[in-house]
Amino acid sequence: MTHDDTAVEGPFGGLTPAEGLDLLRTGEITVEGRLASASNATLYCTVSDGARSATCVYKPVAGERPLWDFPDGTLAGREVGAHAVSDALGWEVVPPTVHRDGPFGEGMAQLWVNGDATVDLVALSREADNAALRRMAVFDAVINNSDRKIGHLLPTPQGHLYGCDHGVAFAEDYKLRTVLWQWQGLPLPGEALAALERLRARLADPGDALSRELERHLTGPEVYAVRARTDLLLEHRIHPYPAPDWPAVPWPPV
Repeated sequence: MTHDDTAVEGPFGGLTPAEGLDLLRTGEITVEGRLASASNATLYCTVSDGARSATCVYKPVAGERPLWDFPDGTLAGREVGAHAVSDALGWEVVPPTVHRDGPFGEGMAQLWVNGDATVDLVALSREADNAALRRMAVFDAVINNSDRKIGHLLPTPQGHLYGCDHGVAFAEDYKLRTVLWQWQGLPLPGEALAALERLRARLADPGDALSRELERHLTGPEVYAVRARTDLLLEHRIHPYPAPDWPAVPWPPV
């Protein structure tokens, strides 16, 4: 989630991603308001441990809207799984995210991103020479993101690009739906291939922290599908094409 106060130091108010994760796990969450435009209960909060504080988004499982194609009560866990894959790729595509108890029960908590309000997100989403945006397209292909909207792009004044709202990801069937199709069929960059190789090695190790995290939040077939998609990307070494029988772009796209 973005914030238009670009004067705040860093994307997380001065916290490093590691410090942010620790605070999200141990701090007390206080609800300040609700993001009314979100389809599921999305609460704007502060999280504090007395010495540190930050702004975060908290999405309780109890506030998830049932979907026909995803098991009930699993969206928060999928957001945490997306952060785990982002971390394993080494790209920091997803802001620090944890699964924890909160004021309205179990859910996901994610640090609020102090974004750059001067960026034209529509123009950004169409860029073809933006390496960070291209990394996000590869990340979406791995997690099978079915809802990459323009408004889910979170550029920061420091030049980093984050993404949010990954609850409808990791389906077993191919459901990639995104506004980032400008590279379809093109060869994957070398940095993407190297990151995917690292990801594959970690996915192959059942004792790895990534594998354990995914197994906590996804079904067995869904975890297998993550491995299969990674293998396919490395085998064909190109950006994927849209599915012929699935909408290619989310609606509304913004």
